[in-house]
Amino acid sequence: MNNQSEQLYEENRLAETIAVAKEQLQQSRKAADEKKAGITEAKKAVFEDSSHGFTNLYSSDDFEALVELSQLQDPVTESIADYEEEIRNIHRLENVVESPYFARIDFQFEDEETTEEIYIGRSSLSKKKSRKILIYDWRSPIASVFYRFMPGPACYDAAGGRIDGNVTLKRQYEIKNQKLQYYFDTDRNISDEFLRQLLSKNTSPKMKAVVETIQKEQDTVIRDMGSDLLMVQGIAGSGKTSIALHRAAYLMYQGLQQAKLSSDNILIISPNNTFEQYISDVLPELGEEHIRSIVFDDLLKTLLQGKKLQSKNEFLEQAITNNSYKELVKTSMEFKTSKAFQEILDRFVLEIPTVWMKFGDISYRGKQVITGEELQAWILRRPDVPLGVRLGQVEDYCLERIFGTAKKRGDGEARRQVKEQIQKLCRIDVVDLYGKLFLEGNFLKDWKENWLKDAKTRQTVENIAEYTRENLQSGRLYYDDAIAAAYLYLKLYGTGEYRNIRQVVIDEAQDYYPLQYVIFRILFPNGKFTILGDIHQTLGKNETLSLYEHIQEILEKKKSTLVTLNKSFRCTNEILKFSQQFLERELDVESFNRSGDQPEIVSADSHEELLEKIIQEVSVCREKGLETICLICKTQKNAARLYEDLKSRITVQLRTDQNPESLKGTFLMPVCLAKGLEFDAVIVCDGDAETYSDPDDKNLLYVECTRALHRLSLMSEGKQAVEKISRVC
Repeated sequence: MNNQSEQLYEENRLAETIAVAKEQLQQSRKAADEKKAGITEAKKAVFEDSSHGFTNLYSSDDFEALVELSQLQDPVTESIADYEEEIRNIHRLENVVESPYFARIDFQFEDEETTEEIYIGRSSLSKKKSRKILIYDWRSPIASVFYRFMPGPACYDAAGGRIDGNVTLKRQYEIKNQKLQYYFDTDRNISDEFLRQLLSKNTSPKMKAVVETIQKEQDTVIRDMGSDLLMVQGIAGSGKTSIALHRAAYLMYQGLQQAKLSSDNILIISPNNTFEQYISDVLPELGEEHIRSIVFDDLLKTLLQGKKLQSKNEFLEQAITNNSYKELVKTSMEFKTSKAFQEILDRFVLEIPTVWMKFGDISYRGKQVITGEELQAWILRRPDVPLGVRLGQVEDYCLERIFGTAKKRGDGEARRQVKEQIQKLCRIDVVDLYGKLFLEGNFLKDWKENWLKDAKTRQTVENIAEYTRENLQSGRLYYDDAIAAAYLYLKLYGTGEYRNIRQVVIDEAQDYYPLQYVIFRILFPNGKFTILGDIHQTLGKNETLSLYEHIQEILEKKKSTLVTLNKSFRCTNEILKFSQQFLERELDVESFNRSGDQPEIVSADSHEELLEKIIQEVSVCREKGLETICLICKTQKNAARLYEDLKSRITVQLRTDQNPESLKGTFLMPVCLAKGLEFDAVIVCDGDAETYSDPDDKNLLYVECTRALHRLSLMSEGKQAVEKISRVC
């Protein structure tokens, strides 16, 4: 029990900290107003100077005027950047005022008699005159002591080397609206009681920062600075995504190999738009800028501009829907993303200028000036340069051959006619080229020899080839073909767009295929990687721990580290135990000790009865105060059909990847979109043995069930089906 004097001390310390933060907030707001006014004046000055001094800015004869105008605009750009930085500082200080810190350690440095009080918050705060540090940023080196050590001997790594000392006090606080709610001392890494209180609350529509509850093993991952490739295998609820985002914030604070990183140097690869929206508030909440996030589908669209593509979610729908078509879809994807097919594509690229392209002659004023053989020879002369780049340089080569090196190469019409000839000869449509492999190419022999040595029948090969030909003629590029065509594009043209990226964060690693990791390697040549996944949550294929070995081989990084996280914090003991029974392999799981309701298996004799039971369960969840209630179906088709049946009876929203709005209230979504998310309550609405009849479907059930924090129900139409599900359990 806290004594009165200690309580008073902490209240006074909090008041002092808030007072300093308020004073700096006032100063920052005043500075922002002054900077805003300065921007207005600077813009006015540019307008007046440009309108009176420059009369013909876009004339080629007035280049100096353009330079002068650019120089006038530079201060405006700088002023805007300063103002935006001040606004970010205001937001940071506003958060500090509301809740300055969440922890304190008393640290006695080695060979010193005095003990220093270290208060830890989401951002730092110092007195400007004395430079006394009132709050240490959670990312600071000394803050790691709070996450990693109990009272007793401790150490941390600073810029000058390792610092040793002793922790004499470890304290946690709950501060809301500038008021100290409570505090307590703990002899654990992070108090179980404090964490239990947080986990017992309802989840939020968007992911929140969790700096107060970072665990020792999570902190180790977040602060890793030595690995070029950091891989995390974490079970459902182990905090993988939170770790990834907090690691991004840490890298921006600390830098990478002592070099400061900006938000432009980090890229997050999100599994879908819904997930991207879900995580969007975490970094701003930590006081950092938004980090660029992109879905792999968007990378494909960028590389294959103008092509209509099947989405990843559409592919997954095909891969998990139980029908005769399913295995063909999965086998086709497996092949087209395999190393064997990559080698076929590589050889195909080498053959393009000799086998797949026909170089005609170039004429000028009715006379042949450059033969097709000469063009081909010039192209073949520099094999180290990507073919697409070489083709792009043909124009300059031909114009120089015809018109010489003079600035004006012939008259405009003459140049236009020559250029048209060159463009016709050198134009490449990557997708059309890719299609030639199946429509004209004889790759089946290679396929059978290199990839299908153990294939059951030759017919399997023929089936996939026919499947591909049909898909290519449909007017839309299927997901497996889009991945292969994107790789082909990169081999032809290379890319320099992402050379500034120095850290890539990839979540749901288990759902990517080998060729996708090859694409990552090509796209981000200067990037280090943080890759997080769970082989037990794989959709559309099977994965083992060898996944991480394969990733390491493909990305070719010098120092690779694999961290395993086996402690789950999301689900109650009852939900976690229930969920594990769907897995083939027994998991070595350490559960955070939190209890709740037993999961329920509910059967209905008819579809109408099923709807009534779902509505009843939603009502029970609301009565219990649960705010985010997710009705999960196996596929988007199932979810859409159920939504039509429910929308007139209860308030429910249908979530697709095209409407990734805030996950608040009661909503329907397929399992593919639910991955990586969490909800107060989950109702699996099509949990019957017919829907989940394939062995691979057990992973789907595991994913669905482990989305629930507090309450879980499995609904099915047909008593027999429920009994079968029970036996699966």
